[in-house]
Amino acid sequence: RIALCTCLTPRILSGWARSEKKDKVWGYREDEIILVIKSVSSERKNFIANVTSSAVNIADNREIGVTVRRREYDGTSSSSILRKRNQRSSRRSHGKALSKRKVIPESQNFTLGMPEKEILDKNSTFGWFVGPFGSMEDKILSMDPKRRLGTCDRDGDFARLIRSRRFLLILHELSMTGAPLSMMELATELLNCGADVSAVVLNKKGGLMAELARRGIKVLNDRSKFSFIYAMDCDLVIAGSAACAKWIEQYTNYFPAGTNRIAWWIMENRRIYFERSKTALDRVKMLIFISELQAEQWLAWCEEENIELTSPPMVVPLSVNEELALAAGIPSSLNTPSITVKKMKKKRQQLRDSVRKEMGLTDNDMLVISLSSINSGKGQLLLLESALLVIENNTSQLRTLELGQEDDRLSIRRFHSRASFPDLISSQSDNIPNYVESSLENRRALLYRGASALLNGRRKALSDDTARHEPNLKILIGSVASKSNKATYIEGILSFLSKHPDFSRSVLWTLATTRVASLYSAADVYVMNSQGVGETFGRVTIEAMAYGLPVLGTDAGGTKEIIEHNKTGLLHPTGRSGTKVLAENLRLLLRNPQARAQMGMKGRKKVEMLYLKHDMYRKLAEVLYKCMGR
Repeated sequence: RIALCTCLTPRILSGWARSEKKDKVWGYREDEIILVIKSVSSERKNFIANVTSSAVNIADNREIGVTVRRREYDGTSSSSILRKRNQRSSRRSHGKALSKRKVIPESQNFTLGMPEKEILDKNSTFGWFVGPFGSMEDKILSMDPKRRLGTCDRDGDFARLIRSRRFLLILHELSMTGAPLSMMELATELLNCGADVSAVVLNKKGGLMAELARRGIKVLNDRSKFSFIYAMDCDLVIAGSAACAKWIEQYTNYFPAGTNRIAWWIMENRRIYFERSKTALDRVKMLIFISELQAEQWLAWCEEENIELTSPPMVVPLSVNEELALAAGIPSSLNTPSITVKKMKKKRQQLRDSVRKEMGLTDNDMLVISLSSINSGKGQLLLLESALLVIENNTSQLRTLELGQEDDRLSIRRFHSRASFPDLISSQSDNIPNYVESSLENRRALLYRGASALLNGRRKALSDDTARHEPNLKILIGSVASKSNKATYIEGILSFLSKHPDFSRSVLWTLATTRVASLYSAADVYVMNSQGVGETFGRVTIEAMAYGLPVLGTDAGGTKEIIEHNKTGLLHPTGRSGTKVLAENLRLLLRNPQARAQMGMKGRKKVEMLYLKHDMYRKLAEVLYKCMGR
């Protein structure tokens, strides 16, 4: 190190003297330059994110960082002038940041980009903000955070195949959505089974970085050359989104032989993603899709564009993760003698009661949830419009009963048996002479009076009972403050709610989170209202089914592969035409708790048969064997 300092110091000082790159050394004196040399012995650490110094590659493949530490000195030097300018600039930028976070009064319009949580916290016109419930989950479920990482079936095909292998996973972003979450859980399983795993994150927006660190997943700091060099030494690279196309192209240009070491798990189904990725589709060993319809569609597009794939693609559907399965009372690798399925079912009921109480719900409320990112493709606004139709319909029926108007359900034709009225007749006939019964006409009149009295009594009873026991519809929209949300779409939702203040009392909001067991436990129905070509797969759909929730979904994409109409849920068309159908489906489940329970039970059984972790990793083992098998 002393020799290195001896060599580098004159070079830096001479560069300053010759005014080379003054922007980097301006304001320093020769006797104030301090060199901080950092040496990293392990080759792998060369590419890990915790390397904070500037990298200088030298012959022995060691990394040396050179940092110039600044000492301020008195006087009106150039450095002090620059420092004052930077301080003023910092104050201006800080003021701008504060102005963006300013809470706008209710009477004013909300500007684009305002954080949703701030709006919802300050303005009940748009509904009520609830949660998060992570601490409540921990307290009631008594789950050790260290055990949430899952366990590996070390005797299984998947574990034997990947043990001691090195993998690089490519994540396109860190939002709390299907693709990043699935890739994070795959990385966790690879680690648990003895593999060496690192990740490249192409866009760090989202909230999963801390969770990656907690799980021990290394994230490379570089997304280009260093990541390419690291990938060359891996057994397999797994890309987790069509948005990884650019990285794949750059890598295969840098290292053409890398084509045989890439498996591309594509989780999107829109044509725009195909157009962005089509130039890289033939540069990977194998494509992986998550639904049959998605695979068919992408193969059709490849045929249109005359793209020849290296090998036939495979379909690997997603699964419910072990932590959620455990909390749902489904047997998983996390079960222990102290955490049995029976005990978890009891705890889930306790969690349900606690969360609903915190939300202000009663047993008479039907909670419908939608936890997708908030944008037009997920259809939250259409869901709210459908819910409004249901609530307005119930209100109009209540007013009809209160006004005493005839209701088809109370038609006198339904009362066909005289045996229904004896008590009522006797109570209404104190002033009726005994001889009335000898007259057929009077007997008919008596029957009519008795039926009329019963109808009036039923009307009054139903009106009172409706006020007390009419089931109430509540809508919870999740993923507030998610990086995948669209500000303009949220603004449209808030505008809609501001026009219906009474309805907004039935709307709840909660933050984007990975701790969703509490939300599924508290819910009665799940809605997957994806528009356009529909959801590619929809992992939240199978998660909701695992918790015994019937799912109301659009008749498109992977959703219609998962939901069996009238068995595990109900389907409705996409677009505006589906709004009324969705409203009818909501109304049906609102008035039929037994139908909700039956559909939920069948959906749970389907998840236990097809969508648990071992199902996914059995199929994924086939993919890895074909990609890495020798």
